[in-house]
Amino acid sequence: MPPTAVLTVDQMRAAEQAAMSAGTSEWELMQRAGEGAAQWVARMAGGRDVCVLCGPGNNGGDGYVIAESLRRRGNLVHVVAPKEPRTDTARTARNAYKGEVSTEGLPHDHVYVDCLFGYGLTREVTGEFAQLLKVLQDATGYKIAVDVPSSVASDTGERLGSVVEYDLTLALGGWKRAHFTMPVMATMGVKRVVDIGLDLPADAPRLSKAPCISAPLADAHKYRRGLLAIVAGDMPGAPLLAAEAAMRSGAGYVKLLSNHSHPDAPAELVIESAATKETLFDDRLSAILVGPGLGRNPEARDALGTALEAGRPAILDADALHLLDPARVAGCDTARIGVTPHEGELAKLCEAFGIDAASKFDRADALHSRTGITVLAKGPDTLLAGPDGVRFFERGSSWLSVAGTGDVLAGIAAARLAVLGDVQQSLEEAVWIHHESARLAGPAFTAGKLGRTVDNALGSFL
Repeated sequence: MPPTAVLTVDQMRAAEQAAMSAGTSEWELMQRAGEGAAQWVARMAGGRDVCVLCGPGNNGGDGYVIAESLRRRGNLVHVVAPKEPRTDTARTARNAYKGEVSTEGLPHDHVYVDCLFGYGLTREVTGEFAQLLKVLQDATGYKIAVDVPSSVASDTGERLGSVVEYDLTLALGGWKRAHFTMPVMATMGVKRVVDIGLDLPADAPRLSKAPCISAPLADAHKYRRGLLAIVAGDMPGAPLLAAEAAMRSGAGYVKLLSNHSHPDAPAELVIESAATKETLFDDRLSAILVGPGLGRNPEARDALGTALEAGRPAILDADALHLLDPARVAGCDTARIGVTPHEGELAKLCEAFGIDAASKFDRADALHSRTGITVLAKGPDTLLAGPDGVRFFERGSSWLSVAGTGDVLAGIAAARLAVLGDVQQSLEEAVWIHHESARLAGPAFTAGKLGRTVDNALGSFL
């Protein structure tokens, strides 16, 4: 099975050093990486000419190995290297390549393989390398980045120069954080990992794997499958969107607690008066969703407080995230709480809990560490920080960028929580179902249409 760990530069270097300390030479690791990448390049090239761009470091060494492997397979290979190798292992790879090397220029209409810089880049790309990347960006042909695209910082995804739009990115040995960090992840095309036999840290963040969702037990009934209460507030639309998604996400019973009239609500949805201690302290409740359409007035604060006081597993979203603070969660079992903030809401939570961190990863991870709350930091580069570690996700459909899709996600997550009782697993499953719902909904959908595809999306994981 391909590696799923998502590594920092230091973790990747430590894994390589551990392999070398155990008797595997750096040259052998480079051959594994280059040969593994060459298999992908050969498959994509399909007999076409290949141009490999080699830098002076070990990523350039990988490029020479790729070039020689392709040459032996019968591909016509061109290597462009503005500078000679500067590491012993890269020089070994250069000497092993039996073809010619150019120092500038790119042939036209080729498959291009970028091996200029790999992981660990910390400085702006300038000079002949910057010019070569500009030429590559303007070139026609299929473009492959090896390991991390040149001009990208591996840990942060920061742009360190002009970034090329690639068709395929091949991560060597393990994923890096930049592979799942916007905006650069949008430039990487299809991403694949090349296993080179490293022992990767078990506690590293991981790329989320598709869930396997079980059907209800043979003797299930509506309460055993999970009773979910959704606390409404000022605005009627958002909680109804969440409720309709929740009804299609596997819960046995969904109640919308609202003082609004909902003439368009489906007949299957149970609507009761707004949240009270009587409704939220019901022993049969499996989970509570608070936030979509809640508002931020005193009544909303009271409703959130009552929901937290009830002690049931809870998903908090939208307005609830603007009302949350240390005093409000004091005394709560925060291990039973999940939050689903977008970027602005995550910043608000960090401000409320005194967290000063620059990146989305660091903010979400620090918020979980400080509070015990499981954090789904949603967006085009969604990540999940919880007691089982951090999970990264592949990019979802860009059609999700319309109003109301977050309410649908919250409804899915809350329903899965009512079914499972595990906050992190529920949020992780919700992301997959949400992404699949968007695929099934097609382009230019509304949040309402997205919610109506949730049942079919759920079925994709049974």
